[in-house]
Amino acid sequence: MEIDAHHHFWKYNPVEFGWIDDSMKTIRRDFLPEHLRAEISAAKIDGVISVQARQTIEETRQLLEFAAQNDFIKGVVGWVELISPNVRADLARFAADKKLKAVRHVVQGETDDNFILRADFNRGISALREFDLRYDILIFERHLPPTIKFVDRHPNQIFILDHIAKPKIKANELSPWRENLRELAKRENVFCKISGMATEADFKAWTESQLHAYFEVALEAFGARRLMFGSDWPVCLVACGYARWHALVADWISKLSADEQARILGGTAIEAYKL
Repeated sequence: MEIDAHHHFWKYNPVEFGWIDDSMKTIRRDFLPEHLRAEISAAKIDGVISVQARQTIEETRQLLEFAAQNDFIKGVVGWVELISPNVRADLARFAADKKLKAVRHVVQGETDDNFILRADFNRGISALREFDLRYDILIFERHLPPTIKFVDRHPNQIFILDHIAKPKIKANELSPWRENLRELAKRENVFCKISGMATEADFKAWTESQLHAYFEVALEAFGARRLMFGSDWPVCLVACGYARWHALVADWISKLSADEQARILGGTAIEAYKL
């Protein structure tokens, strides 16, 4: 089974999606299950993981409704207010739906670069194992040092790192991202998504070889067993079409063994998210 481990849905409005600036205006529209179904059918993808794009309980509820209505949605990464004293009640309510596999917070959007180390946030993270939920880590590369400390606080929690921690691909900077990613990857409870890379480069001028250098670092750090394919659709569309990104990753891994290719294209996501 091939799995796209990272994509989003939304009904566009400029208030809730203010981060979609003029350089991304091509995605200022609705993206719904019927639109994604056409993309994954063409790429021969069997299932997807739907990931929150807004930090609202309403979106978590909507994603779970989409999952109930569409069998190709195999799991949901939702949002609850992890710093809330009521976090366990929120988790209990949503975790009753078996398609909720994980939660995520937009740590990259916090003004405090050490937000991920906050005591109240970590109390919320500590509650996830009670409900057999994973946590998706969304950060920029500068957040890797505090993220390593954060992961070390939760050695029994499964983490999935989104977008290879968003390195500075546009500037062609490998360090210190490379060294910090290797250090994070020493933690066996951390998985990593091969996603969101073209949008960290120049939308119009990125090259396959430029992105490949970052993929090679991630592969060396995590190995095929802990890497998973993700499209980051529809965000990817500002820089790369769905089919092109899928074909590019397939080409990068073509020299690996059949088992390793199967891990990256589906097996890792199935294990990490317990699909």
